[in-house]
Amino acid sequence: MSNLLFVLCAALIGAGIMGVLVKKNMLKIIIALSVIDSGVNMFIITRGYVDSCTAPILESGKSFSCLVDPIPQALTLTSIVIGASVTALALSLAIGLYKNRGTLSIKGIEK
Repeated sequence: MSNLLFVLCAALIGAGIMGVLVKKNMLKIIIALSVIDSGVNMFIITRGYVDSCTAPILESGKSFSCLVDPIPQALTLTSIVIGASVTALALSLAIGLYKNRGTLSIKGIEK
């Protein structure tokens, strides 16, 4: 099952990279960057998953044989916040470009 998830992560990242390289519209490029971000987040979470382990919430009197590492979850949460900020900034730049040039095409920026 985990190999299937890794293939799905790679497919998302690959589709996003193809979108960035092939598309000429700024909004489609921003969406492709968001897809890459989602694929990377999914990969981090998939790597941090350990089957039949519990969350690292320690209580007195209980002992656990296997705990999940919380660092991948914290990194993913941070990555989601950064990705949302970068997407908002890119969209605001695209709006400014549209107001200045009247187009969202990459070719229209050169004029």
